[in-house]
Amino acid sequence: MKQPSTGSRLLQGAFILGLAAIISKIIGAFQKIPLQNLGGDGVFGIYNTVYPLYMLMIILGAAGLPLAVSKFVAEQNALGRPDESRRIIRLSSILLGGIGLVMAFLMYTGAPLIADLIGNRQVVPSIRTASWALLFVPLMTGLRGYFQGLQQMVPTAVSQVVEQTIRVTVMIVLLLWLMRRDASLETIAAGAMMGSVAGGMVGLLTMLGYLYRHRRKEQENTQSDVYANGRSEQAVIGEIASVVKREDGGAGMDRSDPGHEMILEPKKWGLSDQSDRVGYRRSNGEWIRTLLMYAIPVCLGSLAVPLMNLVDTFTVPRLLRGEGLDEIQSMVSFGIYNRGLPLVQLVTMLAMSLSVLFIPAMAEARLKGGPEAVRQQAGLALRWFWLIGLAASAGLAVLAEPINRMLYGDAAGTEALRYMALTAAGSTVSIIAAALLQGLGAVRAPAFSMLAAAGVKALLNVMLVPALGISGAALAGAVAYMLAAGLNVALLARLVALRPAPGAVLAKPALVIAAMSLAAVGTALAAEAVLGGLGIAADRRLAAMGVSLLGIAAGSAVFLLAAARTGLLTAAELAAVPKMGPRLAKLLRRLRVLR
Repeated sequence: MKQPSTGSRLLQGAFILGLAAIISKIIGAFQKIPLQNLGGDGVFGIYNTVYPLYMLMIILGAAGLPLAVSKFVAEQNALGRPDESRRIIRLSSILLGGIGLVMAFLMYTGAPLIADLIGNRQVVPSIRTASWALLFVPLMTGLRGYFQGLQQMVPTAVSQVVEQTIRVTVMIVLLLWLMRRDASLETIAAGAMMGSVAGGMVGLLTMLGYLYRHRRKEQENTQSDVYANGRSEQAVIGEIASVVKREDGGAGMDRSDPGHEMILEPKKWGLSDQSDRVGYRRSNGEWIRTLLMYAIPVCLGSLAVPLMNLVDTFTVPRLLRGEGLDEIQSMVSFGIYNRGLPLVQLVTMLAMSLSVLFIPAMAEARLKGGPEAVRQQAGLALRWFWLIGLAASAGLAVLAEPINRMLYGDAAGTEALRYMALTAAGSTVSIIAAALLQGLGAVRAPAFSMLAAAGVKALLNVMLVPALGISGAALAGAVAYMLAAGLNVALLARLVALRPAPGAVLAKPALVIAAMSLAAVGTALAAEAVLGGLGIAADRRLAAMGVSLLGIAAGSAVFLLAAARTGLLTAAELAAVPKMGPRLAKLLRRLRVLR
């Protein structure tokens, strides 16, 4: 039977993981809407105060080890050492279990201190509940890294969807049960956080099930532990050893033999020193040091994104208390502030899902097409995502009130939602620029940009929240994300010598967004007038849904038409987008939107 090529396996794996990420992120984004609808803004505020802290602890608990496990398992498997791969997952599981246990203990016992730093004691039960997830999630992510190293993406994909599904299901069931018992806000919020614990536990059990099946399959087929050319590891080691003993240092060996490359060209195989050569076995201590040395920088880079949300957790509730609100009122206000978060996350989710297509495309353009191909790829991606981000920001801003009523039942915090909508533009461009930089090999710069943006966010929160309340915090977020985008784009432009035309960056997008916004607002006002004539109040939830959807449809249609007519969207450029571009171009030509 013909084995799939490496490229084919990578594409299949990318598709599986991409689809699972989209499904799990949609579930995760929309779970916050029933949380607010059922629990109210107070519960919503407590949950959104604790959740960024929980995500930070998960990153610290995993410590970047899943990626390290994936890398070194893949290397050892390529060298025909499945026993070393199994040893890596055993050692990493012990390490992750120990780290998770320590982090869970610190989070549980330190909950009152963390609550004092936040400025609200109502978050203590939720922090303690979230701490239990640290017993399961780090181990689960380590097992995902193991299977990814084996180029088996289905276990990761299935566990992601299962984890999110269980998390949302348990959260909603406990919400309904606790509300029926007239539980306090902090108890209901802790029940909602229990969903993360249940999701982590079931996700871990799912991964353990896949591990059990994998081990049984290995035992049933002991002949599978061979090199790609069909020879056993012992045979290859013996042959290489005999070659090394020759006086010619391997000159008599066929240069097409992989053993020759392992001895004379170790860098081609990613082998940095003697400890990685065939036949050498690291001690357990060496493996632990190697894993941590690789994982810690990855962990530090991963902290940048949740740090932005964590800034709000430790500043906004305390600043609101300083303006005279009590603990409950500050949590209600913070919950209203976070209403726009799921909507912005949907936009950033789309950007993140599409950005993974540009990383390999950028690397390929650099290798095959040279500087000009890289420049064209970067310019196209930035222009498109800038336009998409602007459209999302403008659309959410102009339709903020009906969307707010549609999703949350009232118009509270509409002004803050409008300001938070503006973060879509900065975050979208920041994400795609970071992906392009990573495709060029600049992996640390995006993390530093986000860290700088987090510092600016904290400073602006202190300056704006006392004057503008939660609207000030939302405005601070829009400025901070735009800063991160600006830093990433500036570095990218310097690396690829990109000189964008002012018309394509400012003038034409402004024209397109203005036309889109007028169409959306005009349609929404017309729909409200028609509903009023029928005696239906526009502030009713069902009416708000109709107004919102009609406004979104009209705005989207005008956006596509205006982008095509102004030349911001051309058939040739659309066809150049990796994977899906040609199909979209063909579809839009049929609709006569593109020429």
